[in-house]
Amino acid sequence: MAGGILSACGGDQAPATIVVTEVAEIAKREGADAVAHGCTAKGNDQVRFELTLKALLPSDVKIIAPVRSHKFTRKQALEFLRSRGYDVPSTHKKYSIDENLWTRSIEGGELDDPTIEPPEEVFAWTVPPYKAPNTPLYLELEFENGVPIAINGEKMDLLKMIILLNKIVGGHGFGRIDHIENRVVGLKSREVYEAPAALTLIEAHKDLEKLVYTPYELRFKQLIDGLWSDLVYGGLWIEPLREHLQRLAVEMNRVVEGIVKLKVYKGSLSIVGRYSDVSSYSKELIDYNTGWYPSDEEARGFITLYGLHSLTAYKLRKRL
Repeated sequence: MAGGILSACGGDQAPATIVVTEVAEIAKREGADAVAHGCTAKGNDQVRFELTLKALLPSDVKIIAPVRSHKFTRKQALEFLRSRGYDVPSTHKKYSIDENLWTRSIEGGELDDPTIEPPEEVFAWTVPPYKAPNTPLYLELEFENGVPIAINGEKMDLLKMIILLNKIVGGHGFGRIDHIENRVVGLKSREVYEAPAALTLIEAHKDLEKLVYTPYELRFKQLIDGLWSDLVYGGLWIEPLREHLQRLAVEMNRVVEGIVKLKVYKGSLSIVGRYSDVSSYSKELIDYNTGWYPSDEEARGFITLYGLHSLTAYKLRKRL
């Protein structure tokens, strides 16, 4: 797994690439001379769609963006659809909603005011925490090569796992994000997301990484996660660096295996335990009563050498 919070709350990033890749394949197969998308000039998907189409299609295939070229507002677009017999769901009349397996995003309408609390009507996958069950939900997620493979000991494919986690974790009120986003097109926007499964899996995976990685590996993985997320969010799936980072993430995930125990209760998720055969964690070593202690001489020597650069610079610069 690669990516951070953007991988959860920006769940239309990779799906947009998957959709447009399939569109490009169909266009080539059918010999199309043009493809069209319904993005406005204010969003990120126009960038994701068009950059990928430019990479995959012959240069003479035209990309048409009617909503953008006609300068439709949201209200005008809805009126256009209704005038041609399309029934627009009531929630979509007030908000812009995107939904896929990984996440559900809601924006627009009164949410454009970042000072107000999102009304309960915008949510569909999660219950409000005060309506969540009074009994906590405990889960054990098992990972192999960085990929989740089982819940509470039951092996299942990733598709089934995501569907199940969205239902049971969302049913305990966890998975909501209220987020100020920096769009690719230079605008700040207020986005509300529901991503119960995504947030659960990402948090568990991150915790397991802390258990199995060395400190240097962990810091480096956090760096590439952020960069990978930025590239994908910005529509640069075709960027060669994204491919390099993804291959590196796959390689680093070979040691991310073990079990993470989670507690979900009234809108919160806590990591309450973890185990891995490839972790350097040693209870026997860290125990403050029976574990190993460095000698006073060893500790003093380590502290002196560890801080020598900083101590020397500090003392020199205090004279300036």
